[in-house]
Amino acid sequence: MLKKFLREPLLHFLLLGAAIFAAYSFASKRSSTEPGKIVITQGQVESLATGFARTWQRPPTDQELTGLLRDRVREEVYYREALALGLDKDDTVIRRRLRQKMEFVSDDLAAQAEPTDADLNAYLQAHADKFPVEQRFTFRQVYLNPDKHRATLAGDSARLLAQLKQSGDNADVSTLGDTFLLEHHFTALPASEIAKQFGEQFAAKLPELPPGQWQGPIESGYGVHLVKVTERSEGRLPALADVRQVVRRESDNARRQKANEQFFQELLKRYVVTIEQPKLASDQTRLKKTE
Repeated sequence: MLKKFLREPLLHFLLLGAAIFAAYSFASKRSSTEPGKIVITQGQVESLATGFARTWQRPPTDQELTGLLRDRVREEVYYREALALGLDKDDTVIRRRLRQKMEFVSDDLAAQAEPTDADLNAYLQAHADKFPVEQRFTFRQVYLNPDKHRATLAGDSARLLAQLKQSGDNADVSTLGDTFLLEHHFTALPASEIAKQFGEQFAAKLPELPPGQWQGPIESGYGVHLVKVTERSEGRLPALADVRQVVRRESDNARRQKANEQFFQELLKRYVVTIEQPKLASDQTRLKKTE
């Protein structure tokens, strides 16, 4: 009979409720004769009404506003009681959220400083690798499929190259070589885009080709090509006016990161940090052997 009674869910519920009540009584330092004071300010009421209007595209009715206020009071009561019970302790989600809010504080401090053109230009010069204007190539190409030519690929390439050189600008490249998915003529194509379409090996060879001459064969991810570069623009650092928005975004991000780190280092001065080293597996094994 006793065992059956101990297995009753109701008993477990009562014991759990008693434990929570005991924890509350222990944690709460507030006198029961002096209840906490909750004040919903006029600004908070207006904020609730504004949030409702933004969501529903109309102001709340009196009944709806009363419901919003009742929910706000419920939230505040639960929040305070949860703190009194220590439910915020060792909660990963809460810890991360509080850390995020502290970082928002330093972000706000960093955002107050408006960068000048001199600041942005200095950042641009110091981080030139982030904002390059790539090399661009205007070129024509004729494709040869290795699977079709196999052992004759080298000879076929040499004969076609001689034909192209003889024809010069009059060569109709669309009728020469093998069928190819990509275009025969490309205008001012960035080096990175060439690498995407033809592969890194092909893109790396283009800067080596003298403009105005048919050259090849040049290998790509598809096979081999005969290529004539007609125009090439060198890479350079852009003017601030051309990349202002990007530089501003990167500069602001770097400034926020720096402000966060400085803020953290100042706070860290208030603490003495001790990190206990975990026992190594070898130590644990040795401990077992001595037992």
